Amino acid sequence: MKTNLRGKDFISTQEWTKEELETVLHLAFDLKMKWGLDLPSRLLEDKTLFMLFFFSSTRTRNSFEAGMTRLGGHAIFLEPDKMQISHGDTPKEIGKILSSYGHGIAIRHCDWGEGNKYLRDVAEHARVPVINMQCDIYHPCQAMADLMTCMEKKGSLQGKKVVMSWAYAKSYTKPLSLPQSVIELFTQFGADVTLAHPPEFELMPEILRNAGDNARMSGGSFNIVNDMDEAFYNADIVYPKSWGPLVAIKEESQMVDVIRRYESWICDERRMSLAKEDAIYMHCLPADRGIEVTDAVIDGPQSVVYDQAENRMHAQNAIMALTMGGR
Repeated sequence: MKTNLRGKDFISTQEWTKEELETVLHLAFDLKMKWGLDLPSRLLEDKTLFMLFFFSSTRTRNSFEAGMTRLGGHAIFLEPDKMQISHGDTPKEIGKILSSYGHGIAIRHCDWGEGNKYLRDVAEHARVPVINMQCDIYHPCQAMADLMTCMEKKGSLQGKKVVMSWAYAKSYTKPLSLPQSVIELFTQFGADVTLAHPPEFELMPEILRNAGDNARMSGGSFNIVNDMDEAFYNADIVYPKSWGPLVAIKEESQMVDVIRRYESWICDERRMSLAKEDAIYMHCLPADRGIEVTDAVIDGPQSVVYDQAENRMHAQNAIMALTMGGR
């Protein structure tokens, strides 16, 4: 294991080696066991995490805030409209000033074409690690919790068929960050990853190249199909989730029209029957019930969505402990 991770930014899993990511997982499982036994895990005593949210959340805020309490530290919730960002505070000011007060900066900024750049600009000027709570390109903490959950349920991912599929959603155009992080991370761990989506919903070319390269290095595979049924066939793990056609289409009104063509892309009992009998259903939540997934699936015995939600805290605690504490 590689343990000298103090001060390292966590903006994407692709920028961490498999050995470093395995160190996170080892610690996450240990912290989860201590949580179950109610044993202390005060690895960040008297440390402060600043959490800057450009987008609201349920799991992200609460898992980080509860996690810092569990580790003996303190998390401070920040919103741009309660700060001076709109009045001139640049990423340089945010990075330099917050890092002079605390030990870590976590940011959630999902605006397309802006979020990841903002995180990296803050990280350039910060003297403490910057943790990505989700941007327009990556959602690495969720992906780590997802990987942890799959290992709990399926053991090694080597040779396991993992399906990252687009699903219909009419509420709003959702970021690409979750599917992109999942295909990059799971291919690092030897899974046979299938990405399924209608033709207009491709992901960023660089991410696809990374997933293919990762698969070749790890002994797994990476394939793209445009048929949800084909993807689900004989799968071990299915992860149907909506995202917007942000790469192919620039106009928001056109995006909505394209999304409406694919109402049939829903995860229902018929589709789950195409996967293996012991396949698991995943979703990062919130899910559009009756649109992305039926109640029978998300509330059924194959669903692991609440395990994923809990594992957010344990995976993130490991990331924070290693980057904000340690040696």
